[in-house]
Amino acid sequence: MPAYTPAQIKSKTAMARKVVKHHFGKSLEKIEFKPAGKTNFVFDVITKEGNFIVRIANSRAKLNDFMKEQWATQKALSVGVPVPEILEVGHDIISLPYMLQQKIEGQEAINHPDRLKILQKLGKYARLIHSIPTTGFGKVFDWSKNKLSKKKTWLEFLEKELLVAEGLKFLQDNDILSKKKINKLNAEFEKLKKWRITPSLNHCDLRLKNVIVNEAGEIKAILDWEDCSSNCAPYWDFSIALHDLSIDGKQKFLEGYEPDVEEFSRKAYALTVFNIINYIPALQRIIAKKDSNNLALYKLRIDGSMDLFSI
Repeated sequence: MPAYTPAQIKSKTAMARKVVKHHFGKSLEKIEFKPAGKTNFVFDVITKEGNFIVRIANSRAKLNDFMKEQWATQKALSVGVPVPEILEVGHDIISLPYMLQQKIEGQEAINHPDRLKILQKLGKYARLIHSIPTTGFGKVFDWSKNKLSKKKTWLEFLEKELLVAEGLKFLQDNDILSKKKINKLNAEFEKLKKWRITPSLNHCDLRLKNVIVNEAGEIKAILDWEDCSSNCAPYWDFSIALHDLSIDGKQKFLEGYEPDVEEFSRKAYALTVFNIINYIPALQRIIAKKDSNNLALYKLRIDGSMDLFSI
């Protein structure tokens, strides 16, 4: 999590108070900064009207992410996925984009003792999310009125947004993978380009840290939709959701999702391509820091040395 200074927290608390006063008058009873935001300032707010969360962005560019999250959660709610209701998104009350949303009581699922059962339920909700049709591919899709920034085709997304070809060149130029594995990855990319995809909504971070549950382990809300995209379901979401789970956790998630096992087995190579490409920003930061020890460990991760099951 980012380390905010006392001055930053103080100024954003004043902004949060202004947002609450605008929407609820003088009913504020308590406001508390929550150092949980990855890219936003998050405040727990208690008013006479109820309990809410105020999120304040750290840059004006985040307004689109908030608008996308509002669109996506409304769609998810319509198919039975539990999400917090987003009451307001704006940037006219204060100088930065803000979001006002319903507070969901509970705990992060990552801390719950019954995580495997929760993962199975999360898999069921993932299937519902993927039932939501979208148009185009990538981060800019139905929620936006823009036209020029949208990627209309699967190939355009792979080449111009995901930048797979550039990513493969980076891996080769920096000796992240052997020539043999680069060639194999390139061959898999060529197969991916030929897929015929009907896009749908992907959450893009379906992990336990983004799930709120009650004491019984029932999912009360799936959070953090700002990175959602119109994409290739289920494989794009799987590549992220399954990434840091144990083998038992992966299986439970898939049990809940109920994929066509034979089709999944044929197309599972896509998860490897997506995962490796999505690692490139982290690798670039490590190389920029000249952290050779950490880079060596990441190479083990990416070249499959930590895969305990594949032959």
